[in-house]
Amino acid sequence: MSELSLPRSPSPSKVGIRLPRRSVLKGVAGASALAAFPAVLAACGDGDDEGTAAGSEGEGGFALGAGSGEVTVGSNYSNALPQAGLAAAVAALPNADITGAINEVDHNTFQENISTYLQNPDDIIPWFAGFRMQFFAEQGLLGDITDVWDAGLDGELSSGFKTASTGLDGKQYFVPWTYYAWGIYYRPSLWEENGWTPPGTVAELIDLAGQMQEVGITPFAFANDGFWPAMGTFDQLNFRINGYQFHVDLMAGRESWTDPRVKEVFTTWESLLPTHQPDPNGRTWEEAAAAVVNKEAAMMTIGTFIGSQFPDGDTSDLDFFPFPEINPEHGTDVVEAPIDGWMMAQSPSNEQAAKELLYHFGTGAAQDAYLGEDPSVVAPSNSVDTAVWSPLQNKVFETVQNAKFVTQFLDRDTSPEFASNVAGPRIADFLADPSSIDSILEDMQTQAEAIFGS
Repeated sequence: MSELSLPRSPSPSKVGIRLPRRSVLKGVAGASALAAFPAVLAACGDGDDEGTAAGSEGEGGFALGAGSGEVTVGSNYSNALPQAGLAAAVAALPNADITGAINEVDHNTFQENISTYLQNPDDIIPWFAGFRMQFFAEQGLLGDITDVWDAGLDGELSSGFKTASTGLDGKQYFVPWTYYAWGIYYRPSLWEENGWTPPGTVAELIDLAGQMQEVGITPFAFANDGFWPAMGTFDQLNFRINGYQFHVDLMAGRESWTDPRVKEVFTTWESLLPTHQPDPNGRTWEEAAAAVVNKEAAMMTIGTFIGSQFPDGDTSDLDFFPFPEINPEHGTDVVEAPIDGWMMAQSPSNEQAAKELLYHFGTGAAQDAYLGEDPSVVAPSNSVDTAVWSPLQNKVFETVQNAKFVTQFLDRDTSPEFASNVAGPRIADFLADPSSIDSILEDMQTQAEAIFGS
């Protein structure tokens, strides 16, 4: 099985959105789709373990401060602010004997060619936590960095982030760097002008949408170019209707796409489509976000990265609320919060230097250096400076911290083959013709059985 070419949900590093540092992830998804991980992970601690001082050895023999020479860093940070931030983080490495050489590739090009790239990668590789990382670790394409964690990252990053960085063999292959939250984002000034308030249930949401349409405002901006944007809406509906456990089991191929509970997700979605911009399959997420920025649409189901579309990244007139309750049994107990970070090649050209830089990337010092250039993004280190957080950032933090369960994203929580070849295209087919849902779900289940071996 190979990683297939399909645009993915954006990484925080691409879009530059600042997010909270000490999130309590109670059930990091990605791991959830794998049978070796429990379906519900224990809540993350605050990562209060004592870190190991620079120059000391982790259990695997890796010694901080002992490296020298050049280490190559693959980069899909193809926008100006992320570029500057990554360069600053590399430059902040305490060991002056190590030189970091950044090899930048356009973000989408990098992701669409990841399998080819991993045949001859840089020493350090940008990618995603959970299933996405585990997929390549299982193929033997990544280097074991358990000793990097043993050297003190346990004191910088909480246990939930460590879980999201762990392969099926119990070893660590990933260092978390940034993450963001999905929800329904809107401009408070527009809502205040019209006397609108965030709904608590989907019935209230539908009523509110009617009020918006009466004054000529499209309730939901909506896009699906590249297939991933609509996956976010599917996730919200599925775990609101059927709960966390069913959602992660469906992603893992342990539940059927022809189950009536899945059909209910799509019939509910169909009832909401008249409140959305029509014909989303040809629209980019940036184009849809522009309708929110311009107050032509009242809201959008999206990640915090929508803030990158506001002039100068100013999010002072941007807020969000969790997708409303549909099934009282599950309420709003699930939040989607994808995690991005760094991996090491299986055979790096300079392993000691690569591990030192990876350790550095997991620290508040590196992440503060990044944020100094790109203040619209935040990372998970316990020691990151939060003094300049905005109200939006604090709200994201509190929302994720208080969530009972946290998922990543459909295209990160399931088999890459299933996300690329099945879920994305077939959800797009549903949006083009909702009446074909029965045949769509039958086809999805047939392909799921072939991919997951059910």
